[in-house]
Amino acid sequence: MKPNETNNAAEADIEDSPLSKTKRKAAMDALQDLGVTLVSLPKERLAKLDLPEALNDAIREAKRITANGAIRRQMQYIGRLMRNVDTAPIIDQLQRWEGKHNAETAYFHQLERWRTRLIEEEAALQDFMSHFPAVDIQQLRTLIRNARREAAANKPPKSSRELFKLLREVTAPGAAPEEEPEDEAEE
Repeated sequence: MKPNETNNAAEADIEDSPLSKTKRKAAMDALQDLGVTLVSLPKERLAKLDLPEALNDAIREAKRITANGAIRRQMQYIGRLMRNVDTAPIIDQLQRWEGKHNAETAYFHQLERWRTRLIEEEAALQDFMSHFPAVDIQQLRTLIRNARREAAANKPPKSSRELFKLLREVTAPGAAPEEEPEDEAEE
């Protein structure tokens, strides 16, 4: 055999070899921990996850149980059910909800920069309109004006929050502008 063929055969043996008992147990514990997280989610968020019916039923049952031993057994059952589920999309969605998802975090930072520019700079409104022409300009101007008044009077930032919500609605994640607002402000 050639040296490359030997390495490929060794790699195939490693991939085909069964996991050690320790690694299997760690993987099962991770699934069970994910199950605990799922049980702690509110019903609305659980409904947004695409979970198999059996797993969904087990999670609902776990929320209902109060006895410690029964909860432990139910969590083990949920972990067992999760062996047959692709957990990557579930983990990804949970991270988004927790704010750990990098793309979503960057998107929210970009919205915050737009909001700050719109409140502080007069020219920012025209710039925003060139990126997102579908926005209701009258509503946007009203929110900006109210946010400026609230900031000047040291009032709670109610309009600023509403402005952020409007920006989020208008700029849906796939429609974010290509240019960063900070770049244009520095020119």
